[in-house]
Amino acid sequence: MFERIKFLVSHGVAIAAGFALGVYLLPIITAPDAPSDSAVASVAAQAMFRTSFRKDLPGSDFLHWGEGEVSISAGYISFSGEIAPGPDYRLYLAPQLALTEAEFLPIKEQSAYIGDIKTFDNFILEVPKSINPADYKAVLIWCESFGEFITAAGYGS
Repeated sequence: MFERIKFLVSHGVAIAAGFALGVYLLPIITAPDAPSDSAVASVAAQAMFRTSFRKDLPGSDFLHWGEGEVSISAGYISFSGEIAPGPDYRLYLAPQLALTEAEFLPIKEQSAYIGDIKTFDNFILEVPKSINPADYKAVLIWCESFGEFITAAGYGS
């Protein structure tokens, strides 16, 4: 009986660890090539606003963080830096700066979804024509699958 329990526990732990590793690695394995530094710089040159993601935010941790420069124009949002890999990342413009999940959830409905982030170093996303970035005050990355805050930065006035 003890051997059976030991077998079930050891295999259960191995399956759980494999699943967790798969959730972490799959987005990295399937990520498309990130835009080049020169492509990001070209888009960033058109920016109306510039800001930075930092690792040391209250809602960030060793698995959920971003660090680098964000440039926001009427047509594009570009990022030069690094984001912790993970699944189902989405970029939002928010009416105010939120630094944790608890701060973002109440304003998520008033925030503008820009697009899915599929790369973890550098990205360029097109801003939908119906969205004016000047109407917002912060840019935020959110993991939709797990409801996790990744990073955010304020901009504008």
